[in-house]
Amino acid sequence: MNNWKLLAAAVLAGVGAYLRQLAAPLCVLLGVMGLDYLSGIAAAWRTRTLDSQVGLTGIVKKVGYLLIVAVGMTADYLIQLLGGRFGLPLEGVYYVGLTVTLWLILNECVSILENTAELGAPVPPALRPLLERLRRHAETAAGEKEE
Repeated sequence: MNNWKLLAAAVLAGVGAYLRQLAAPLCVLLGVMGLDYLSGIAAAWRTRTLDSQVGLTGIVKKVGYLLIVAVGMTADYLIQLLGGRFGLPLEGVYYVGLTVTLWLILNECVSILENTAELGAPVPPALRPLLERLRRHAETAAGEKEE
C-alpha cells in the first residue's frame, strides 16, 4: 500500500510542478465540478426528474470542460514556445489556460447556485436577477432545440 501512496505522491508532485500556477485553479475547478454534479443530482432527485441520460450528459460536459482547459494550456505552451523563438521571456505564462479555468469555475459556481436554489436554499436578493436571467435563457435555448 505504501508503494501506491508513494507513486500517487510522485505523480501529483510532477503534475503540480508541470502545471505551476494552474495547479490550484484546476483543483478548484475539479472540486466545483464535483459539487455541481452532486447538487444537480440532489436537485433532480428533489424535483423527481432524476434521469441517468441527463447525468451522463453532465459527465461528458465536464470532461469537455477539461478538454477546453487542455486546449488553453496548449495555446499557452505555443505562446511560450514562439516567445522563446523571438527572444521574449514568456516561461511560466499561462494566460489562456488560467482565463479558461477561471471562467469555468465561475460557470460551475452559478450552476451550483441554481441547483441549491432548486433545493429550496435561500438565494441572496442580489443574485436573484442573475438566476432569473439564466432561467429565461435556458428556457429559450430549450425551446429552440425542440423546434
